[in-house]
Amino acid sequence: MCRGRVSREEWRQSRQDRLYSRGDETKGGNPNLKISWRNGEFALSVTISHLSEQKGTDSKGRPLMTRAPKVTGRLWLPEKHRQKVLELLLSGAPYTVELIKGRDGRYRAHITFAVTAPNLATNINRGYLGMDTNPDGVALANVGYTGQPEPWPEGFDVPYPKALHKFAGEFQVTVQPNGFLYIKIPELAYSRGFRRTYLIGVLAKVVVDIAKVLGKPIVLENLDFGKDRLDTNKKFNRMAANFPYKKIIESVIRRAFKEGVGIKQVWPVHTSTIGYYKYMERYGVTVHHAAALVIACRAIGFRERITKELKQKIQAIREKLSRKANSLPGEGRGMTRKVRQLFKRLDGKIPVHNGLTRFKQESFYSVWRDLKQLALLSR
Repeated sequence: MCRGRVSREEWRQSRQDRLYSRGDETKGGNPNLKISWRNGEFALSVTISHLSEQKGTDSKGRPLMTRAPKVTGRLWLPEKHRQKVLELLLSGAPYTVELIKGRDGRYRAHITFAVTAPNLATNINRGYLGMDTNPDGVALANVGYTGQPEPWPEGFDVPYPKALHKFAGEFQVTVQPNGFLYIKIPELAYSRGFRRTYLIGVLAKVVVDIAKVLGKPIVLENLDFGKDRLDTNKKFNRMAANFPYKKIIESVIRRAFKEGVGIKQVWPVHTSTIGYYKYMERYGVTVHHAAALVIACRAIGFRERITKELKQKIQAIREKLSRKANSLPGEGRGMTRKVRQLFKRLDGKIPVHNGLTRFKQESFYSVWRDLKQLALLSR
């Protein structure tokens, strides 16, 4: 793989310029790469085990080795991590160290601690905070244990991150008084590298802080673009292809773990379709807010039934398409052959949907898939 790109000496140097040691709780953290605190400074001691020499044998003929020499040097840590690292060292928590020598001759240490989860600061009996993830931000829904959206508490406010001051509108929050809000960071759609990672971390912190104030766990979805999105167009597909949804989900989970906020993940299929048909007009919100409500209700355990209002809405779409076909005939308009086949499938699925198990109601080829196609064809 590296043939012709680097010399043999450079390849060997890159292989040999790193040292890794896994932590051990029974030996005070890490016996080979040990961090210590002396005279107000951190130090790192490296045990050079291969320089240990045999000094004799025991009664059973096993070799007795001299104590391996150690090399100790100063360890610089960022100010924001020093107090936490000192607390973990005093508790005897195990930690893993990877020591890497850079091209500039300096050594850098990657330190990983096994952190225990704090006590939960949230309660599922209060409900859930549903989160719908999108390329430019997240939609949140404050849902009670009954499955209904709850208004935000009195005096509720989303603090503006102090570090975001690059341009006006860098961090936008739209709060609906009936329990919905949208956090928009336009740069997420096109920023790269460390900038995007930083913005995702800021977004995760804000979401977790909101959940902590409400005392409710966060409900996330395992996203998969292409299965259930109503707003699929060229611009959206371009953003979605470059959308690090996995980073956002992982960042929220890590932050919630540190802050003691509960996390629950649900299957995201058809959440946008259900929200579009059942909740968007009822609560006067966008499809993303409605999807967040569906996600929270799915975590509570509610089924999404085909209601009388939804049947009337489907019938109204049928009549509208029939009138369009009679008044403005044309290829691809009105009641086309594809739309007729779609309504035929719906006529067979709708009467039996409410009697199915929850798994079948949420399956990929359920009635919601046909309703999604109907929404796309009737636009």
